[in-house]
Amino acid sequence: MDHALNTAPHAEIREEVRKLCARFPGEYWRELDARRGYPTEFVKALTEAGYLGALIPEEFGGAGLPLSAAAAILETIHAEGCNGAACHAQMYIMGTILKHGNADQKARYLSGIASGELRLQAFGVTEPTSGTDTTNLRTFARKEGDKYIVNGQKIWTSRAEHSDLMLLLARTTPKDQVAKKTEGLSTFIVDMRTAKGLTIRPIRTMMNHNSCEVFFDNMEVPAENLVGVEGRGFRYILDGMNAERLLIASESIGDTKWFTQKSVAYSRERVLFGKPIGTNQGVQFPIAKAYAQMRAAEAIVQQGLEKFEAGLPCGEEANMGKMLAADAAWAAAEACVQTHGGFGFAEEYDIERKFREARLYQVAPISTNLILSYIGEHVLGMPRSY
Repeated sequence: MDHALNTAPHAEIREEVRKLCARFPGEYWRELDARRGYPTEFVKALTEAGYLGALIPEEFGGAGLPLSAAAAILETIHAEGCNGAACHAQMYIMGTILKHGNADQKARYLSGIASGELRLQAFGVTEPTSGTDTTNLRTFARKEGDKYIVNGQKIWTSRAEHSDLMLLLARTTPKDQVAKKTEGLSTFIVDMRTAKGLTIRPIRTMMNHNSCEVFFDNMEVPAENLVGVEGRGFRYILDGMNAERLLIASESIGDTKWFTQKSVAYSRERVLFGKPIGTNQGVQFPIAKAYAQMRAAEAIVQQGLEKFEAGLPCGEEANMGKMLAADAAWAAAEACVQTHGGFGFAEEYDIERKFREARLYQVAPISTNLILSYIGEHVLGMPRSY
């Protein structure tokens, strides 16, 4: 395992992120978890170190690094027992503005995001009635002169209370007036600091993910905040989804490494019936199997990152990598709790917190079932299952 960590890409970045994470031990995260707090200090430290601006071009004050560097940052955060969910959206939302935003939008927002003056943490896509069936979303943006009037609702918009900007997907042409259901959707940059008619309602969940419902009641968005061309927003969002899945997969790989390190250390230290519990194959094999799953996921994710950076289609690797990494993390989490026995449920060990956090990625940002449907239809050429 040490060999795998030492030979991983972007070793220098990983080492610096480890040093930063050492300033935020388990006690920090447990205190936040107890009160459902946002890790403001942690996000500030990442921003000041330049990690949240890693993908922003140097001309706008960022580091201009590739997606694999962002993956290394998020993986290391999770491998060190911290949580990147407080800020990871900024990395994958960024691509939509970089790729499809106009020169004015880039000049207006990117420098502020890179410096930390602005936070782009909220992604308004999912709705209560449509879930992952994005083309059936109901939030509508009606153009009136030099502005759009937005009405509707989003759910699971994480970090909405802690973000200055939101990337919003809304329908601008009714579904019955477009040739394809993927048409007529548009993407907007919403400045939540000044938006009127915007209501945010936190949702309490089993993990501290700062999830929210967001309501739009005649909210005005300047027409200049439309990203790209009206009606093509679904395509722009899809561009970012592969990046999102590769980055989330990297977090799950990091979680697996954290759980595995905990399990291995405890299996060596804990002595029962005169010997370390790690000598028992019933303890050892689940840990080893989860680790093997993680290494396989790691290889697929690396392929996906290489394709993404080369501008090649990487949907297969992004989806499979996300599913395999999430499965590995959940298997490692199960093994870690089982290895620690009753201590696995004690807050002071941090295992139960990470256990809850790891479970999320079986469901978000896309469920395992939909990934299997994607593989069946788009990779294997089987009939569409939904």
